[in-house]
Amino acid sequence: MPQSSDIYERIYDIVRQIPEGHVTTYGAIAQAIGSRSGARLVGWALNAVALSDRTDIPCHRVVNRLGELSGKMHFETPFVMRERLEAEGVTFSGEAVDMKKHLWVPPIAG
Repeated sequence: MPQSSDIYERIYDIVRQIPEGHVTTYGAIAQAIGSRSGARLVGWALNAVALSDRTDIPCHRVVNRLGELSGKMHFETPFVMRERLEAEGVTFSGEAVDMKKHLWVPPIAG
């Protein structure tokens, strides 16, 4: 089994690939790394970034399967995540990202 830091780096590599103006989900990232039930692991990896000074990983582009900003509490304020997404042109329907318009699905690792 790979070390958690190796898995985290695989997660971060995928997050870096999310195009500006798009989002993906914790579950889609988990599936891309071959862990269908690893959405929580993806959340832990992104939380580790939020607690560090790394700015090279656009964590604000990862949302839950409904397009909700479930990670917003891990940013400087609860509004930063949405502000960053809106600055990139991401649109919302209420509190959720318009997933039909902005969802990006990462390729499955082979």
